[in-house]
Amino acid sequence: MSKTLPKIAWIGLGIMGSPMSENLIKAGYDVTGHTLEQAKLDRLAAAGGTAAPSIAEAVRDADVVITMVPASPQVEAIAYGPDGILENVRPGTLLIDMSSITPGTSIELAAAAKEKGIRVLDAPVSGGEAGAVEAVLSIMVGGEQADFDEARPLFEALGRTIVLCGPHGSGQTVKAANQLIVAVNIQACAEAVVFLEKSGVDLAAALDVLNGGLAGSTVLTRKKDNFLNRDFAPGFRIDLHHKDMGIVTEAARSVGAALPVGAVVAQLVASLRAQGDGGLDHSALLRSVERLSGAQV
Repeated sequence: MSKTLPKIAWIGLGIMGSPMSENLIKAGYDVTGHTLEQAKLDRLAAAGGTAAPSIAEAVRDADVVITMVPASPQVEAIAYGPDGILENVRPGTLLIDMSSITPGTSIELAAAAKEKGIRVLDAPVSGGEAGAVEAVLSIMVGGEQADFDEARPLFEALGRTIVLCGPHGSGQTVKAANQLIVAVNIQACAEAVVFLEKSGVDLAAALDVLNGGLAGSTVLTRKKDNFLNRDFAPGFRIDLHHKDMGIVTEAARSVGAALPVGAVVAQLVASLRAQGDGGLDHSALLRSVERLSGAQV
C-alpha cells in the first residue's frame, strides 16, 4: 500500500505535530520527521516513523513536506537558508505549512518556493491537542485548487472539516479569525464561571445547562473540565494565543476592520502572560478574571 502513497517529511513534532504525524503513520504513510528535541524524535520512531538528524536529510526524498512549528520566525528559519527546506527538496515537491503564522509570511513563502518549482499550501488547523489526537481537526487552506485536491487524502487522515478558503494566505486569515472567536469565547466563559461561583451556584450543573442552549459551544464542551478542575495543563498555550491575537490584530488593522472586543481580550491574554501564566492552557483566562474579581491566584 505504501508504495503508492507519497513519502512525507514532517518538520516540528510538538503538542500538535507529534499526534498528527502519528495519524499519518497509522493511515499507512511513510513519515520521516525532524524536530529539535530528541525525545520527540524517539517518539516518532517508536510510532513507526523515521527520525532524521536534520531538515535537509528529512526532506531530501520527500514527495510532501509538512511543517508544524510555533510562529512566523520558526517557519522562516526552517524554510530558508542553505540548511532549509527550499534548498534541499526536489522541485515539484508539495510543501504544506500547518503552523499558524501571519498571512503575509505564507504569501512570501509561496512566492519564494514558486521560484524553485515548489508548490505551497498554508493549512493551519483548529481543534487543539484533542483534535490532533482524535484526527478531527478543522483545516483551513490557502493555495491552488490542484494542490489542495492532491493534499486532500493527507488532510483527511488529520482532520474532519477541510476547506480551501482561497489563494495563498487565506488559510492563515481564517485561522486568525478562528483564534479571535476562541479567545473571546473563552473569556466570556471565564467571566460566567466566576459570576456563577460567587453567586453560590453549582458550577457543574450550570455549565451543563448552559452548554445545552444558545450559550453552548465547542469551546465550552472542550474546556468545561479545565474550568471545573482548575486544570490548566496546556492543550494550547497562552503564549501561542498571545502570538495569534497579535496576528489577528495586525491583519485586521491592515484591512481596516475594527475588533473592539478582540482588542480587549488580546490585552487580557497579554496580561495573563505578563503574570507568568504563558505556559498554561488558554482556558487559564479564568485566572485573569479571578484576579480582577479579588481572588489570590
